[in-house]
Amino acid sequence: MKHDAQILKIIHVDMDAFYASVEQRDFPEYRGKPIIVGGSPDSRGVVATCSYEARKFGVRSAMPAGYARKLCPDAIFVKPRFDLYREISTEIREVFLEFTEMVEAISLDEAYLDVSASNSSQGSATLMAREIKRLIFERTGLTSSAGVSYNKFLAKIASDRQKPDGLCIILPNEAMAIIEAMPIGTFHGIGPATEQKMQRLGIWNGADLGRKSQDFLTEHFGKAGRHYYLISRGIDERPVNPNRIRKSWGAEITFQSDLNGKGEMLQHLEDLAGKILLKMSARKMVASTVTLKVKYADFEMITRSLTLNHKILEITDVQPYFPELLDKTEAGSREVRLLGVSFSNLDGVGRLPVRQLDIFRNED
Repeated sequence: MKHDAQILKIIHVDMDAFYASVEQRDFPEYRGKPIIVGGSPDSRGVVATCSYEARKFGVRSAMPAGYARKLCPDAIFVKPRFDLYREISTEIREVFLEFTEMVEAISLDEAYLDVSASNSSQGSATLMAREIKRLIFERTGLTSSAGVSYNKFLAKIASDRQKPDGLCIILPNEAMAIIEAMPIGTFHGIGPATEQKMQRLGIWNGADLGRKSQDFLTEHFGKAGRHYYLISRGIDERPVNPNRIRKSWGAEITFQSDLNGKGEMLQHLEDLAGKILLKMSARKMVASTVTLKVKYADFEMITRSLTLNHKILEITDVQPYFPELLDKTEAGSREVRLLGVSFSNLDGVGRLPVRQLDIFRNED
């Protein structure tokens, strides 16, 4: 569905120093210190990301690690744990899907959401963004910054304006003043080489860019010229593009107090499974694999799956298997902060098209 540009509600979510924040979360001795995640400074390594403490010294992503050490001699260099980062990224995307299926993941730590048709939070994109940030922190212990506006370009600008842990809204009547005042090098998508070329052409800020004709910009920048012409006027025609096939249905719940008792855990699993299966039934979907997700109090997360020799249509088809799955975890001997259930190996009874990411969706 294509929405009119004036009624689009776009949220851009960007995790704050994602890899470095994960390391500081998991290793308390790193907190408050300059952390650089990436290659070794003694080789040709580069900086993947760094903590805000390191950024104060001028350290930036993609910088040679050796140069980063010269800028910040006291920095602690940490090898990246990409498997863990991908796992946490999946958790974050789970949060997004609670609000809309229109999710476009740009990287492990960044995504656009089109919430124009979402009924969550009384349809308020601002309230949705605030709740998304809260849920991400509740489930991962990490902060994020969110920008809200009526297109992707402005939402991205907004998310950068109040980092870290920020929430910024750019309303239609505010957009032009913000764009015109922006130095041209701060425009998303304009790198150092393009910035220098624009400056040679007398384009130093958004106001200068807005005074150039589309023909002029196309002549000097090719196809990108039209994009520059439009964004200087607050126009971005790019849609949020969810482009992955849905492979599972799921739900999860984070507890206010960690759980110890398996009986209570089983009740929550049955409740979650019942809600998912109702939604699947409404869309004429069945599954043959059930997956249990457990996150312990220390944020360690594990999954356990079971593929059945019959289709899962209703709760009685899967309920007897939850104790078996839970017994394959350390739940009970370790406190549990989150439980999730998902169903996969899907079949569409009515051969209905199904689209979206292969991740859980949370239910209250």
